Amino acid sequence: MSEAASTRTPVALLPSLAPLLLAWLPRQRWFAGKGRPLTGFSLVSATELLPLDSKTGPGLLHLLVRVQQTGLPAGSSQDCYQLLLGVRRTLPPQLAPALIGHMAEGPLAGRTVYEGLYDPRLAELILERLRTPGALGPLRFDRFEAAGVIPGGLTARPLEAEQSNSSLVYGDAYILKLFRRVHPGSNPDLELPLALARAGCGRVPAPVAWYEATAPEPYTLGVLQPFLHGSRDGWLLALESLAGGGAFTKEARALGRVTAEVHTALAKELPTVMLRRPQAEHLAQAMTARLDAAAQAVPALLPYVPRLRAAFDAIAALGRRGCAWRAQRVHGDLHLGQTLRGGGSHDEGHWSVIDFEGEPARPLGERRRPQPTVIDVAGMLRSFDYAARTHRPWNPDWAERCRAAYCEGYAEMAGADPRTEPELLRAYETDKAVYEVVYEARHRPDWLPVPMAAIDRLAATN
Repeated sequence: MSEAASTRTPVALLPSLAPLLLAWLPRQRWFAGKGRPLTGFSLVSATELLPLDSKTGPGLLHLLVRVQQTGLPAGSSQDCYQLLLGVRRTLPPQLAPALIGHMAEGPLAGRTVYEGLYDPRLAELILERLRTPGALGPLRFDRFEAAGVIPGGLTARPLEAEQSNSSLVYGDAYILKLFRRVHPGSNPDLELPLALARAGCGRVPAPVAWYEATAPEPYTLGVLQPFLHGSRDGWLLALESLAGGGAFTKEARALGRVTAEVHTALAKELPTVMLRRPQAEHLAQAMTARLDAAAQAVPALLPYVPRLRAAFDAIAALGRRGCAWRAQRVHGDLHLGQTLRGGGSHDEGHWSVIDFEGEPARPLGERRRPQPTVIDVAGMLRSFDYAARTHRPWNPDWAERCRAAYCEGYAEMAGADPRTEPELLRAYETDKAVYEVVYEARHRPDWLPVPMAAIDRLAATN
């Protein structure tokens, strides 16, 4: 395909696509702007990965589109989304669930537009691009040379469980994560695994290849990694343990060691900083602001606000007394579902950590900022609570034993137990629970008692 063919998308295409996208985009699980009116689109970039004027086969159009919505919080920018649109004259029956709509006007009038990731032929084309690094219009495809040769001819299938992103599995060898809502700059889900691969850390699958947009701004768009076939995530294993009356403490201790191993490698490979009084006060202010906003959104929090705020005030007070904490790059959204255990007869198996994107709702700059490692510890401790709450009857002792084992395992590898800084741990765990309250109130009201139980416990902590 020529360079010219890859980028000659008619200016009139987006206006003619807009009516279809207005109806389709809000229905997608990865669309973050639900609940706010969507009024239009602006084109960031367009690339024909496969020409759209084919007489027989499908075309594949890559778009970066900025959505226009009303009701955004003050200071927020309009979101940018990555779309991969298949174009055919007639859609085969097996691709009917991928239908976006039929073009009534514009350059593609009379054609059918659909979600291209569900078309194996188009999904396999993306892998071919990743196998042969180079530029295509505003897109650039790169490979991690240490990963070796990527074989061709692998059958593609989409993963249905994805929410904030989309994933394609090629054979049982690779998984390609495609970021849907994209932000300018390097995504931590590429940046941190690359750093860990350079550090020789075997706990995180090393990126094999990736692709980015280079203009008008840099965006990380997709990362290809080994597919850990046969692995099972820590969340499902924890639920099985609860259902069978198991303790899960061996697994929790192993996860603590793995977390510390990842933190140690990141600290060696990437810069660290010290958080002193100004940073401690800023941290406390930011946590307090999130608490106040959450209490306005979820009134059930209001009675707890003074006692929860005390957890954040304690951090500011320690900073004023001269305390300081080391901050470094971290996972940022660590929980049981972000861990995978491989097969084998050993009780603990081989644990891996995945999904270094951080909390997708937070700005990219914030997710890339050095943080105390306790932020990841707090996330995992909250995850044990969540698992215990799924069991009937509720099993708080199971969670407490797992929390203790996890911290003990972390101390064995890191040389320091996160519980020896109780004020910092409490502040981060409180901040996480407040975030969970808002999330559950908006998306899963039946789950609201889970973080509210943590709020009650943390508010009672001296």
